[in-house]
Amino acid sequence: MDYQTPKQTNLLLDVQAISKRYHDGDIDVTVLADISLAIHESDQIAIVGASGSGKSTLLQCLAGLDMTNDGHVILYGNSLSDVNAQHADRLRNQHIGFIYQFHHLLPEFTALENVMMPLMIRAMRVSEIRQRAINLLETMQLENRLNHKPSELSGGERQRVAIARALVTQPQLILADEPTGNLDRKTALQVFDQMLELNQVFKTALVMVTHDLSLARRMTDVYELEDGHLKKMQYDD
Repeated sequence: MDYQTPKQTNLLLDVQAISKRYHDGDIDVTVLADISLAIHESDQIAIVGASGSGKSTLLQCLAGLDMTNDGHVILYGNSLSDVNAQHADRLRNQHIGFIYQFHHLLPEFTALENVMMPLMIRAMRVSEIRQRAINLLETMQLENRLNHKPSELSGGERQRVAIARALVTQPQLILADEPTGNLDRKTALQVFDQMLELNQVFKTALVMVTHDLSLARRMTDVYELEDGHLKKMQYDD
């Protein structure tokens, strides 16, 4: 199958009629049903929905970490269901950054070392990796926390380190799963503001799952996942 070339269209991820089902005994449970979505450079997309509606499953499918039953997820011209696991890993490392509700930083390593990790598998000089990580942490206003371990950082600082780690590979797409859900309101707003700013600075597309409608409505496009279907929401204001 010939897939559209993102370099010509700024199309990063093309989701074509994907479905996801699980087996529960003799019953098939449909989590995602015939979902299509096009994600372009600099997009800001929020996905909302009730708890258990499948939002996190959708993100996992977009990244090829969970395989769909039907349809295709096409990342930079590559269908993630058609490539082998090693190729899919390379595509993710090159093009996608992840941010989770819980930072998942490695506790035994410093903030700087955590941010450097995703690049260590590449054929790059350590000095170059280190400088890129330092630059990002400075952008996140963490220049005084480079050598602090996660236990020595506040919740907001840990999440900003996680954002820097997601951006250090210079991905075209960030997938964020409730990235502010574990923070107090003030810190959540600060982290969210910084994510939007970096979205504009780096032209990285941002797809964020959130339960916070007030944050979702600050994104360019908002979709609701309900009964397995993804529907674009419209606001009057």
